[in-house]
Amino acid sequence: MEYDPYDIAHVGKIIEIQGEEARVDFNGIIRNVKISLVNAKVGDYVLVHAGYAIKVLNAEEVEEDLKNKLKSLLSD
Repeated sequence: MEYDPYDIAHVGKIIEIQGEEARVDFNGIIRNVKISLVNAKVGDYVLVHAGYAIKVLNAEEVEEDLKNKLKSLLSD
């Protein structure tokens, strides 16, 4: 799946934090993301919209996102 910055929101894993910004891994694509809206730590998965982490996700939410992406890939 290709990273599309204009998509509504993406799930990524925080790999590094520096102040109010984090380096987030979106399936191998690393982007800087503002984390001032959430209480996140390295290793957390976050939902990102317009360059801001808007929600820290739990394991069930991450799994659901992965299932939806897989369904989308298989239906194309």
